Amino acid sequence: MRAVIQRCMSEASVEVNNQITGSIDKGLVILLGIEDEDTERDIEWLARKILQMRIFSDEEEKMNLSVQDIQGGVLIISQFTLHASIKKGNRPSFIRAAKPDYAERMYKQFVDHIKRQYKIQVATGQFAAHMNVRFINDGPVTILIDSKNPE
Repeated sequence: MRAVIQRCMSEASVEVNNQITGSIDKGLVILLGIEDEDTERDIEWLARKILQMRIFSDEEEKMNLSVQDIQGGVLIISQFTLHASIKKGNRPSFIRAAKPDYAERMYKQFVDHIKRQYKIQVATGQFAAHMNVRFINDGPVTILIDSKNPE
């Protein structure tokens, strides 16, 4: 399971067919990529790592607070292209991305896990839809996390 985490301090939203399906004010935009080998363990590890990550500034302007500490929200967007391979040629291969049925089930489990375990505002896009994501990346702060390669 891969995630690109981006810090937002003012607004973030996702739109499908000219309708906003989810929005937050301050918090994290999470682009989530799922592969067939991902399990419940990946969900638990990744959610904990993301929500406890101290990337928000404290009163001394040091990155010392988590999204929970600032009472922020998360906007979670499914993003199969995070598993793109560009090893051969110029057209990305998405063979490592999970099949749609499995990916959707795991995406929903990830969202539900965060709602149940962390009790913070959760907004989402629409799985497998063409989405327009808008937000202001504060900092900018962008972090890539891979549950198969925890560094």
